[in-house]
Amino acid sequence: MNLLEKSKAIRNQEITALDSLEKFNQVIASKNSNINAFVQIDHETALKKANEIDARIKNGEKVGKLAGMIIGIKSNINVKDFTISAASKTLENYMGSYDATVIQRIKEEDGIIIGMTNMDEFAAGSSTETSFHGPTNNPAAPGHIPGGSSGGSAAAIAAQMCDITLGSDTGGSIRNPASHCGVMGFKPTYGAVSRQGLLDLSMSLDQIGPLAADTSGIAMMLDTIAGNDPKECTSIDWKVPNFTALLDENPEEALNGMKVGVVKQFQEVTDDHIVNIIEDSIDKMGEMGAEVVELSFDYVDLCLPTYYLINYVEFFSATRKYDGRKYGHQIEEVCGDEVLRRIHMGSYISQQEFSGKYYKKALQARSLIRKEINKLLNGVDIIAGPTVPKLPHKLGETLEPMEMYAYDVLTVIANLAGIPASSMKAGEVKGIPVGLQFQAKPLDDAKIVQAMAALEKAA
Repeated sequence: MNLLEKSKAIRNQEITALDSLEKFNQVIASKNSNINAFVQIDHETALKKANEIDARIKNGEKVGKLAGMIIGIKSNINVKDFTISAASKTLENYMGSYDATVIQRIKEEDGIIIGMTNMDEFAAGSSTETSFHGPTNNPAAPGHIPGGSSGGSAAAIAAQMCDITLGSDTGGSIRNPASHCGVMGFKPTYGAVSRQGLLDLSMSLDQIGPLAADTSGIAMMLDTIAGNDPKECTSIDWKVPNFTALLDENPEEALNGMKVGVVKQFQEVTDDHIVNIIEDSIDKMGEMGAEVVELSFDYVDLCLPTYYLINYVEFFSATRKYDGRKYGHQIEEVCGDEVLRRIHMGSYISQQEFSGKYYKKALQARSLIRKEINKLLNGVDIIAGPTVPKLPHKLGETLEPMEMYAYDVLTVIANLAGIPASSMKAGEVKGIPVGLQFQAKPLDDAKIVQAMAALEKAA
């Protein structure tokens, strides 16, 4: 039963929201101490909401599109009365005093928020090992990192602790852990989903998006959270597709006639055993009627330094409010090594004598990358390729910063260009999941959902 079918079963009183919640509570109770996907759970409020939804359904009252869905939220998104720590000691005592726009929309559609998920500190990482709450274990590959920075959100889905989670994606922070944990993750077009209430890592790159075990969960959440928010300056006014309706239109036929681009350089920077699995998925898309087109992108080596230079400067700016005066501790006094590294780098690059040399050049490089990737996308419907170029390392294994950053080489492109992108499971190498990434033109989010649904149906 996929999540759309489960949602219908709850409405039809075949199962109850309470039954669903209790099953997840049992899984969390038995698995979370080992996996550490959730850092805070609110059983009481969730229980109250589940009983309320069941009573309304029984009385024939209208309920929202997420009625009965159990949802986890990344710890850098404001939820009223939860601890919004961003997995940092800096904010260990910060209680959310309001709901982010995406949370308001989830509550309006009767989603049941069960708790807050683990993450890399302030989303600055690719492994969920830098959390103040301790690392998250990968349920799909125990003893390995789950990816990051939304590792808790991906692990919660992989361990079947809830139906859907929210993450944030600055340079791959939804897609990277989705790949490593073998689940689905979606980064919408920049501005398609409100960022109001998200604790910034890099405001010109951050985007909130969903993770789920199947395409219908991604579609249901996008139907809920996508759309203009007048309160948020990066939000765009766009005609939001009915994502769940797309799944009713013979999803297996969506690839027939679709042009799928394959960028040779994306495969050249990826380990061979991962490339073999990705090529199998692309061959399958060809068998389903897609026209596979080979593309070339000569700027892969430019993307990572461009991304990190922008990230350092914007993160430094965003952290100036954590000065220990109004709330929390002063960030530099209590944060971990990676956060401190980014603050110091951002401070250095932001100095007047260096900003032209580094930051302004990075913005120029970003414009070039955006132009070139959009040029490629003008000739195809989607680009398909690996999500992450290497398998996740073992928990506790020491990596140099540049080795850690290398996880992001294929995911940062979508953030720099502001385009939608996703990851879904393509297969496994030695029992470890491997993700297939889709990218599309700005606001062509629906094409990615259709491609995901088609491949899921064919699996």
